Amino acid sequence: MPRTPTPAEFYRPNEYTADESVGYLLRRVLTSLKGETDRHLEPHGLTNAQWEPLFKLRKCQNATATVAELAREMQTDPGATTRMLDRLEAKGLCKRVRSTSDRRVVNVELTPEGEAAAERVPPALAAVMNAHLAGFSKAEWQALVGYLRRMLANAEAMRDGADK
Repeated sequence: MPRTPTPAEFYRPNEYTADESVGYLLRRVLTSLKGETDRHLEPHGLTNAQWEPLFKLRKCQNATATVAELAREMQTDPGATTRMLDRLEAKGLCKRVRSTSDRRVVNVELTPEGEAAAERVPPALAAVMNAHLAGFSKAEWQALVGYLRRMLANAEAMRDGADK
């Protein structure tokens, strides 16, 4: 059973500023990453919201994903995922196929055009990430990834503790 870590005391309410907030800085970096990814993929007709489901579906390789699985993987609600899939389907990038074994289940598959579009995503992501990591050494990059993973583990431990 994971234990909830003891909270650090790096921040004090009377001294708190956004410029020193890890959360604020992470959000600014994420906003920049999304914007630059959009800029790289816009010539291919893809927005940030559109490339992610293609990328996730591509990760499934020859398998299909249900709308519910895709929503969970993208951390969005199924309604928003359905609306995004409507747009991707209208572009001819994916198709929804009702399961033959359970009519309530809708599977999502990439079309050949969707496969081609999804192939453009990893190079764009790598270019954007590498540009944002300019000047970092390999050890600094590995340390950063480790720190972020630790923060996620702390978040999961807090969530698991709150669920009890």
